[in-house]
Amino acid sequence: MTWVLVGSGGVIGALVRYALSKWIGERLVVSFPFATLFINVSGSFLLGLFTRGLGNWLPHAEPHAMLFLGAGFCGAYTTFSTFTYEFTMLAREGRFSTAIMYYLASAVLGFAAAAVGLFGLPSIR
Repeated sequence: MTWVLVGSGGVIGALVRYALSKWIGERLVVSFPFATLFINVSGSFLLGLFTRGLGNWLPHAEPHAMLFLGAGFCGAYTTFSTFTYEFTMLAREGRFSTAIMYYLASAVLGFAAAAVGLFGLPSIR
């Protein structure tokens, strides 16, 4: 059952990543990897949200839901290998400031999105 949950979530996550990356790439014709940045940041948010919320939303199905949504969907939806490839290619092309900006944006926004998903937005009083 575990393999089916992770595998089916992974298939869906990979297909959504491919479609979204293609869609963003067709609309933002720039030399910065916005599609991968958006996918990894939104995936970090979703994993944080699933981790926080599944116990509340689906208490009896939580272990199975996390296999499907966390390990499967988010695992295939986000893409560390594409991130590292794009970072390396920017550096190889001599675009060091863009590569560093991409690296920092990915790390900072990814951690922030995961925190917002996991803990919610901080209240301002």
